[in-house]
Amino acid sequence: MPADLLIDRPVSWQKSPNHDARPDGATIDILILHYTGMASAAAALDRMCDPNAKVSAHYLVDEDGAIVCLVDESRRAWHAGQAQWRGRDDINGTSIGIEMVNPGHEFGYRAFPEKQMAAVIDLCLDITARHPIPARHVLGHGDVAYARRADPGEYFDWSRLAAAGIGLWPKVAVVTGEMGLILRKGDGGTAVGDIRRALAEFGYGVAAEGAFDTELEQAVIAFQRHFRPGCLDGVVDPETAQRIFQILALA
Repeated sequence: MPADLLIDRPVSWQKSPNHDARPDGATIDILILHYTGMASAAAALDRMCDPNAKVSAHYLVDEDGAIVCLVDESRRAWHAGQAQWRGRDDINGTSIGIEMVNPGHEFGYRAFPEKQMAAVIDLCLDITARHPIPARHVLGHGDVAYARRADPGEYFDWSRLAAAGIGLWPKVAVVTGEMGLILRKGDGGTAVGDIRRALAEFGYGVAAEGAFDTELEQAVIAFQRHFRPGCLDGVVDPETAQRIFQILALA
């Protein structure tokens, strides 16, 4: 059985050379979910096992639910790239990365099949049972690298993961201050500052002060992809605001 997995389903090895040592004393406390964003599972595996590509993940989950271990959990896989969460920028050093086979937005993005979702949930439960990963650290690549990545995207069922005890999902609306306003790029003022500080406190790499600029718009879209996938407009309307403040309260 690869790594320390206790999962009750077949797991195979296809070793990637793309990994190195974790930082001394590193605690694995982040779980990052990705989609492969390539035309096929074979293409994704070839790339993650190509030493010239310099990319990898700890696991790949195919659409039929098959799980492939590429890098042992004790090692730093190269999956997040330039990323940030809660002021930390060596995300690879303290995280486990799971790639899910899906062509992504570039090659025909589609829903994640039932067998794949079930396998991902089993794998995540196994990982979070063995590592001190708080719910607020179960994230998508698009959360930690929102300016350049969108995966696993709006079709991934984060609410189902949260129902299984993996990550967070908003349940009760929380109305705060002036959040009856609609805020969009170009706006400023106290309400925009409240949104900035809430997203930054939760973990997104936005500055805590400033107007509603491109950076904030990208972070809002990333938040919506994860926590309000039916709306990806980058506008903070009352519902998006409520979800932001509730997720922060749950964290």
